[in-house]
Amino acid sequence: MQPQANVSQEYLPEYTARMRKFACPRPAGGVVAALFSLLLLAGCAGPATDDPTEGLSAQEIYLEAKAELDNGQYETAAGLYSKLISRYPYGRYAQQALLEMAYAHYKDNELETAILTAERFIKLYPRHPSVAYAYYLRGLAAYPMEQNFLARWFNQDPAERDPRAIRRAMDFFTTLLEKFPRSRYAADAGQRLVYLRNLLARHEVAVARFYLRREAFVAAANRARRVIEEFPRTPAVAEALEILAGAYEGLALPDLARDARRVLELNYPQRAAGPADRG
Repeated sequence: MQPQANVSQEYLPEYTARMRKFACPRPAGGVVAALFSLLLLAGCAGPATDDPTEGLSAQEIYLEAKAELDNGQYETAAGLYSKLISRYPYGRYAQQALLEMAYAHYKDNELETAILTAERFIKLYPRHPSVAYAYYLRGLAAYPMEQNFLARWFNQDPAERDPRAIRRAMDFFTTLLEKFPRSRYAADAGQRLVYLRNLLARHEVAVARFYLRREAFVAAANRARRVIEEFPRTPAVAEALEILAGAYEGLALPDLARDARRVLELNYPQRAAGPADRG
């Protein structure tokens, strides 16, 4: 209990006047009543919220998210799926929401987020009936098929290109084919893998020719051999043999150069008919 001030009654008016100097101005009675009414209304209304999904069930949030997804509102759909998973982390709606959230991120061009979300699904639900689709979607998100990407990539200096994006997509599709060779996504994944192998082989050939033109013959020969050994059934092999022969000639190794040209003539006679291009 707080001690009360010991103020004599005879000095009370003077004491009250002095204390009034330091007190806040007292609002008019009407203002006080209005403020009290506002506070009372705010207390009755409870905390304000702008979340239209507040109080909805998992099914209701899922249906809203799916509608947004179907309407092409991918960012909104991803946000709704995220809310569903946060509020209802268990059950079939959470599982389906996570998979569809990965797809929403993919369609919204949030490719790294799509990959991470798909990988989260794979980790949490490795025996889910749709897990093969998660592997497939991960590959799609890593698939460097955009026209802008190809234009930038092939207009760069060959020695400065980074093929890691292509290799990662190849790894993702290869994993899908190894784990689910009979899935409905296997055929498309296989076709994309062929394209990626050809693209990577073209990259290696471009780098090899870059070295050949600068008379870095050892580096050119190594790159050309890599194409022949690692990508034996790609269209880039013919050009790799040409570069290999030119590199051996530059290194004053005529026997090896003749061997490379002989292989070129046997397997690609039309290509071998033209003059050797040494850059």
